[in-house]
Amino acid sequence: MSKPEAPTPPNPIETARASTSTNVATGVANAFLNNVNQVTPQGSLSYNPTGSYNWADPVTGTNYNIPTFTATQTLSPQQQAIQGQNEAAQYNLAGMANSQSGRISRLLGQEMNTSGLPQAGNPNAIKGLGQAQTSFDTGGPLNTSFDAGGPIKSSYAPEGNYSTDRQRVEDSLMQRMNPQLALERQGVEQRLADQGIRYGSQAYTSAMDDYNRQANDARFAAVGQAGAEQARMNAMAGQEAAFQNQAQEQQYNQNQGQAAFGNQALGQTFTQNAALASFGNAGLAQQMAQAQSGFNADQAARNAALQELYQSRNQPINEITSLLSGSQVNSPNFVNTPGSQIPTTDVGGLVNQNFQQQMGVYGQQNQNWQSMMGGILGLGAGAMKLSDEREKKNIDQVGTVFAYNESAEREKLPIYEYQYKDDPAAIQHIGPMAQDVKKVDPKAVSNVKTPAGKTRMAIDTRRVMGNILKAA
Repeated sequence: MSKPEAPTPPNPIETARASTSTNVATGVANAFLNNVNQVTPQGSLSYNPTGSYNWADPVTGTNYNIPTFTATQTLSPQQQAIQGQNEAAQYNLAGMANSQSGRISRLLGQEMNTSGLPQAGNPNAIKGLGQAQTSFDTGGPLNTSFDAGGPIKSSYAPEGNYSTDRQRVEDSLMQRMNPQLALERQGVEQRLADQGIRYGSQAYTSAMDDYNRQANDARFAAVGQAGAEQARMNAMAGQEAAFQNQAQEQQYNQNQGQAAFGNQALGQTFTQNAALASFGNAGLAQQMAQAQSGFNADQAARNAALQELYQSRNQPINEITSLLSGSQVNSPNFVNTPGSQIPTTDVGGLVNQNFQQQMGVYGQQNQNWQSMMGGILGLGAGAMKLSDEREKKNIDQVGTVFAYNESAEREKLPIYEYQYKDDPAAIQHIGPMAQDVKKVDPKAVSNVKTPAGKTRMAIDTRRVMGNILKAA
C-alpha cells in the first residue's frame, strides 16, 4: 500500500474552452427555437438566417461561426392598398399646407398687440393692509408663591424630652428617701446582731436580701414617679405645639386662597385681551380676502384676453399641422410567441465538481494511509519493540505497505492487527511481525530476552518506519 497521489487539477483554459463552446451552441439553438415566423390578417413576419460572422474567444483564442438573422415584415394586399391611398392623400395635403404657409409667414411677421386688453391685478392693493396683531397684554405675572404662615413645629421637648426635669424630680425623691433607707438598714443590722445572727451567715444574707428588695422597690417607685412627671410635661408641650401648627395651617390656607383669587382675576384679563386681539385679526383677514378676490378677478380677465389673442394666432398654424398629419396604415398585430430556452450546461461546474470528488477520494485515502502509518509500530515508541509472532494472538492481516531494503528494492511488508498474549487489557495493536521484517531487512531485527527469560525477536521501529516512508 503506497501513499496516494493527489489528482491533477483541471486546466482552466480547457475548462473555459469547453464552457464557451457549450454556451455558444446553446445560444444558437435557442435563436432557432425562438425566431418563430408569424402570419396575421394584417401581414406576416419572417425570420431568416441571412449570414454569419466570425467571433474569436479572447480567453481561449477559439473561433466560432455565429449565424445572423433578418426579420422581414410584409403587409397583406388590403393593407398595402390602404398604405398607397394614405401616401397619395398625404401628398395632396402637403401641397395644401405649402400654399397656406405664405399666409402664416405674413401673420407671424406682425407683433402681437396687447394695448386693448384688461389690466392685470394690482398687488399694491393687497400689500397696503395693516399688520396682524401677534401679541397682547397678558395681565401681569401669575402668583407662583405665597406666605406659608411660618415653619411647622416639629419638636417641643427641650433637652431630650424633659429628661432634665425628670432627673430633678427623681433626685428630689431620692434625697428624701435615702436617709430613711439608711436608718432602716441600720435597724435591720442591729436587730440581727441582737438575735445573735452573725455577718456572712445564711440567715444574715437572707434577711439582708429581703431588706434590699424592699429598698429597690422604693427606689423603683421614685423612678416611676419621675417618669410620670416627665410624660405629663411632654404631653403639655405636645398640645401646645399642635395648637401652634393648627394656627399656622389656617394662615397657610388663607394666603393660598388669596393667591388663587389673584391668579383667577389675572386669567380673566388674559382671556379678554386675547379675544380682542383675535377679533382684530379676523377683521384684517376679511379685508385681505376682499383685496385678494379683486386681484384674482383682474388677473382672470387679463388671462382670458391673452388666451383669445394666442388662439387667433395659433389657429392657422394648427390647421397646417393637421393637413400635414395624415392617417397611418395599421401595422400587423403580432402575438408574443412563447419562448423556449435550452438550459446551458455548466461545464465548468461539472469539471470542478469532478475534481472536488477526486480530491475527496484522495483526502480519504490519504487519511487512511496516515492513520495506518500512525498506528504502525507506535511512532512515539522507543527504537526497539518486541514484535515476535510467538508473543501475539488474535492476528489478522489488514493490508500491506511497501518498504525498501538494502538492495534498494521495494518489497511488500504485511501489516496485522493483534494483541499481546501477556496483556490482560487485550489492547489492539497495528504493525508488522518481526518474522516478516526480517525477510525484508534483516538488520532491522534483533533478539531480546522477555521477562519470562525467553529469546524473542524485536524490531528497530525507527529503521522500519524509515524504510516504509522511503518507499512511499
